[in-house]
Amino acid sequence: MPASRQPLSVAIITLNAATQLEACLHSARFADEIVVVDSGSTDGTCELAERHGARVIDQDWLGFGPQKQFAVDAATHDWVLCLDADERVTPELQAAIEKALVAPSTAAYRFARCNRFLGRYLRHGEGYPDWSLRLFDRRQARWSDDAVHEKIITNASVGTLTGDLLHDSAETLAAYLAKQNRYTTLAAEMALAAGKRTGFARIALSPLVRFIKFYFIRQGFRDGLPGLIHIAIGCFNSFMKYSKMLERRNDSAALR
Repeated sequence: MPASRQPLSVAIITLNAATQLEACLHSARFADEIVVVDSGSTDGTCELAERHGARVIDQDWLGFGPQKQFAVDAATHDWVLCLDADERVTPELQAAIEKALVAPSTAAYRFARCNRFLGRYLRHGEGYPDWSLRLFDRRQARWSDDAVHEKIITNASVGTLTGDLLHDSAETLAAYLAKQNRYTTLAAEMALAAGKRTGFARIALSPLVRFIKFYFIRQGFRDGLPGLIHIAIGCFNSFMKYSKMLERRNDSAALR
């Protein structure tokens, strides 16, 4: 580590991630510390992390935002890079991170995330650049308490770093769809709790507007069939989120 660089902790949350975690840990080995917060893995995830020098902490699942914040709070250093087990830091991104930490110009940085879907890294549409704010000084930023679609909350200006974070999920399409079903349920519940409403126009038009934006304006068609399928699923997710909101609103009205 250059003497002038700010020390860095990497924080990762895991659950049965043994098949993906090793590549993530290898890409993060430039950090001064790796903290893995595990929520009950039974596939050797914890043992794998310890073999790679990570400090492993057991913590029952708190929801995405709270779980990630728990990992940030458990870190030794104030500058934290948050990763998921199926993500990898490219050499270009590593160089940008280390350069930024020599003399930070702000307390929070974002960078592009490149998502692999159906065997192809998406470079257009909804899948890229997928800006991700993951590097920050925890004294001036923190994860939201959202159970899904969690985000970093900060009053600091957000800098942008070069280089990609590779998201290399190995899940099947069936598993991906099952996860999206859970996410749309949580998103609907969060929207209703925030006082948001839905109706015919939003349910019907939101998927269409989303498709035009990502497939044509953001040129998702350039990613071939994987790009088309990825965007189509995103449009369906929008449809299901608002439909689930309507379902829950009607159920609540029936109880009154």
